[in-house]
Amino acid sequence: MALPIEDYALIGDCQTAALIGKDGSIDWLCFPRFDSASMFGALLGNEDHGRWLVAPRASVDAPATVTVTRKYQPNTFILVTNWVTETGEVEVTDFMPHGNRRADVIRRVRGISGTVEMYAEMLIRFGYATALPWLHQAPESGGHAIIGVAGPDAIVARGVEMHASEHTHRGEFTVSAGEVRDLTMTWYPAHRNPPPQVNVDAVLETTSQWWLNWSAHCEPTEQYREIVKRSLLVLRVLTHEDTGGIVAAATTSLPEWFGGTRNWDYRYVWLRDAALTLHVLLDHGYVAEAEAWRRWLLRAIAGDPADVQIMYGLSGERWLEERELTSLPGYEGASPVRVGNGAFDQFQGDVFGEVMIALQAARRSGVHENDFSWPLQRALMSHVEDNWNRPDNGIWEIRGPERHFTHSRVMLWAAMDCAITAVEEFGLEGPVDKWIGIREEIRQEIERDGWDAERGTYTQYYGGTGVDASLLQLPQVGYLKADDPRMLGTVAAIEEELLHDGLVLRYRTESGVDGLPDGENPFLTCSFWLVEQYASSGRVDDATVLMDRLVGFANDVGLISEEYDTTNNRQAGNTPQALSHLALVRAADAISEAKTPQ
Repeated sequence: MALPIEDYALIGDCQTAALIGKDGSIDWLCFPRFDSASMFGALLGNEDHGRWLVAPRASVDAPATVTVTRKYQPNTFILVTNWVTETGEVEVTDFMPHGNRRADVIRRVRGISGTVEMYAEMLIRFGYATALPWLHQAPESGGHAIIGVAGPDAIVARGVEMHASEHTHRGEFTVSAGEVRDLTMTWYPAHRNPPPQVNVDAVLETTSQWWLNWSAHCEPTEQYREIVKRSLLVLRVLTHEDTGGIVAAATTSLPEWFGGTRNWDYRYVWLRDAALTLHVLLDHGYVAEAEAWRRWLLRAIAGDPADVQIMYGLSGERWLEERELTSLPGYEGASPVRVGNGAFDQFQGDVFGEVMIALQAARRSGVHENDFSWPLQRALMSHVEDNWNRPDNGIWEIRGPERHFTHSRVMLWAAMDCAITAVEEFGLEGPVDKWIGIREEIRQEIERDGWDAERGTYTQYYGGTGVDASLLQLPQVGYLKADDPRMLGTVAAIEEELLHDGLVLRYRTESGVDGLPDGENPFLTCSFWLVEQYASSGRVDDATVLMDRLVGFANDVGLISEEYDTTNNRQAGNTPQALSHLALVRAADAISEAKTPQ
């Protein structure tokens, strides 16, 4: 059975990623990309759905006798797990090499003291546990390799002799103080020959140095320094090296509500999340990464503006058809397990604002427009001119009726505002008078139809009475100041209506607005937005108290998922969640700015 979500650490090579439990089992891995089919899927079922376990034998037979601690090598995604048993101490270093253009997982076992008997177990289940590979031992210089083949996929595993039993390979070995044993596994296309053994010492050094070089450019705030640096590293490891696409999370179908049906595939690139990530990267000195994402964005949205989607595949793929898998029973039985995401064809007006805000941030950071980038933005704005008054599905991808969501209207206002700024401040060409007129028309509509004068708050959608946590973004995009009385009234309504055990819900699911069954845990991004709002409106003490609590939800290696179950004190939803980590960085920045003398 899968472990609690917070018991997993992540390793990755900026092509894909693996989740490793505190028990030493890799329970989730998709090769060769984040969005490929899983070959280890125990996260969404049990060990029969694929895993690779490397741990002391004692931790399997008598876990209470073993102590385990783990950490990343500083400023990297190289995971070091330390096991202390009754007979000795051993260290396992897990990583995926960066830059060698292969699909490798390396598990280096090093004896620290005494002698420790180790146990290895590998169950390969390609295609989301639908394809049982043919496995065999192949002799090669220095020992044997395990070859596994099924359809288009193949792996070669080296480092320890394992014997087959019931479609599982198991092996045992001992390590004493000073001894090192390297276990490696490489995925490759089945029509090719197995790749040669990787030079572990060399790739460990180059991978470590690459991460250290990247993190050396980080400009974190002094307060919350380490968790901010880890969050920026998370955003980088979730960025696909070749395409520049930033996946929303490394997983699919981890439940927002345990046992429920709100289980979605997040291994795609949301324009909203990626645009916000770009803004955070620019704020912390990563201009090159921002330029790479800008190129991805411009490629993805190129063409008819009417065809702009809210999300794309890693390479800009448009067809992300959602389907339900029967081969994986789901995390703790939460079903269905979904692959693809049916929200890809929704109309969400807010993405136009997020895209224009991100591109404006790039301009302010010195990224110059060219003959392709600004005309494309002009085309987007032309589409907004003709469609700004359409109802939409909103930021939360509502699967109920389309509505005029107040947040979406504000983001459309922001799109116009950014286009106007591009003309007035940067000298770009555009129908600025027309845009000014539309911007004012949108504002008047918001104040007339999205404002509840009786309660003194903006509402989730026109004609509604409830609020939505996305309204916390209004000051973030410049629609009004954080200390504006209208915003303070909205915050009061959010505190009254959406706080659950001190954390912020996205909205009230029992209202029926989303067309889905009730039930959802607090969405961590929304609570970080509230931190930012508190800090920006002078409530710095409240911001700090809430921030300290939120940071405490990170697991032992600094990773945060999508939501948090305050009843059972556990993480929920897909992990690690890019949106949670970037909202954390913004919240830390807001607190730092509020505490800095002006």
